[in-house]
Amino acid sequence: MMARVRGRAVITGMGVVSSLGRNLDECWRGLIEGRSGIGPITRFDPDGLRNANAGQVRDFDFEPAVFGLRAAPDLATQFLLTAAREALHRAAIAPAAERQARFGASYATNFGGANSWESYVAGLLEGEVPVEAFEEFAFGRAAEHACEAFGIGGPCALLSVACASGSAAIGVASDMIRLGEADVVLAAGYEALAPTPLSGLSVLRTMTDEMIRPFSADRSGTLFGEGAGALVIEELEHARARNARPLAEVLGWAENNNAYHITAPDQGGAGMTRVVRDAIVDAGIDARTIDYVNAHGTGTQPHDPAEVQAVKNVLGERAREIPMSSIKAALGHMMGAAGVVEAIATVMAINEGVVSPTVNYREPDPECDLDHVPNEAREATVRRAISISAGIGGNNACVVLGAAN
Repeated sequence: MMARVRGRAVITGMGVVSSLGRNLDECWRGLIEGRSGIGPITRFDPDGLRNANAGQVRDFDFEPAVFGLRAAPDLATQFLLTAAREALHRAAIAPAAERQARFGASYATNFGGANSWESYVAGLLEGEVPVEAFEEFAFGRAAEHACEAFGIGGPCALLSVACASGSAAIGVASDMIRLGEADVVLAAGYEALAPTPLSGLSVLRTMTDEMIRPFSADRSGTLFGEGAGALVIEELEHARARNARPLAEVLGWAENNNAYHITAPDQGGAGMTRVVRDAIVDAGIDARTIDYVNAHGTGTQPHDPAEVQAVKNVLGERAREIPMSSIKAALGHMMGAAGVVEAIATVMAINEGVVSPTVNYREPDPECDLDHVPNEAREATVRRAISISAGIGGNNACVVLGAAN
């Protein structure tokens, strides 16, 4: 575990692009109203997929010139730039006023420029070499665009540890602050729906053929979504010096691997148990002070009980006293963006005193027997919370968030 060396990492700005809205306010309103952004895929032909529905971003406009671009980049990059711009605006960060060498970034994605990959392959099949599409599907291209657009010249990380990527990116960003490597870090996850990734996920049979129902006894799998989430994470004294209002503090985090199976969790959720316990140890707090769990909650039969068991293993009786909900049935599983957007929902719960519900919940499951906040948001006092992520290949990550003091 990496020890604290200096600095406290606080969140001062947030931005979202999702199937429930093109900014933070729209997305949060949709979450607490118990709505779902999942619907028919219309951007491409979903024929052959296990499910023709997903959390697609609709009515999205992008102006390249706003970001100093002559042409629109890959769709996932558009989501990233839009969410990052909102987060920086909400934080009242003027990139030009920050020292480039002290302004860092930590990005997360599973499939990068997937739509540009589709264009590149289609061009090759037609006997062309679409150079621009080749450039845009390069895995690090979105990160390059964002660093150029916002003048980020400090430490930069790009993570892809499956669907644990977003939470891990937040953790890495907080370490940049805690270790004194940066004053401000943009932590962001981004993803766009595309035929090739969805085909692979469909073949793995983690995708339901009906509707995603986390923690419900009749759950049958997950559905995917797209968009981006972005956080501005600052060193506390840097935020105070410019009179910024911290929204929450990143108290600690951890990341590990089950070393067991590509999709199934290990017996008893041992890997998730370790990651939650290690994150709380890194935060230096008592597990009994956790007030809320924003769950990974994919709606697959094996995962949900394993995650519930992991939370019980670490929190003990406290697990039965607090809410544990999943927002995936509202937004779809946003893959590399999921952990960041779920952390944002957790920060909102801390600030608004409301936890978002697990929508589509229909039937209690004896193995998922905690308070899963079925279908309706609920008022709650949240001072400390954990946000859990897990992914294909056995990757796990957990972030501990606390009210800003």
